[in-house]
Amino acid sequence: MRSLPIRSPLLFAAALLPCLLGGCLAKAAYNVATLPVRAASGAVDLATTSQSEADEARGREIRRREEQLGKLDRDYRRQRERCEDGNEDACRRAQALYAEIQRLSPTVPLER
Repeated sequence: MRSLPIRSPLLFAAALLPCLLGGCLAKAAYNVATLPVRAASGAVDLATTSQSEADEARGREIRRREEQLGKLDRDYRRQRERCEDGNEDACRRAQALYAEIQRLSPTVPLER
C-alpha cells in the first residue's frame, strides 16, 4: 500500500505537466509568430523621425547658425574698427567677414 501514495503525486504531476507546458509552448509560439512584426515596427521607429524630434533638430541647427552669425558680427566690428584706424589687412578681413555674414544671414529666421 505504500507504493500507491508515492505513485499518486507522480501521476498527478505527470498528468498536470502537459497543461503547464502547453501554456509555455503557446507563449513561445506566440512570441515566434509576433517576432517579425515587433522587429519591423522597431526598425521603422528607428528609421523615422517624429515631428518633435525634427523640430528639436531644426531648433538646434538654427541656434548654431545664430551663434555663428553673432561671432562673425563681433569679428567684423573689430576688424572694421581696425580698418578705420588704417589697417589694410583688417579691411580685407572685414570684407571677407561681411561676405560670410551675407551668405549666412538668409539661413537664420528673423525674430518677430
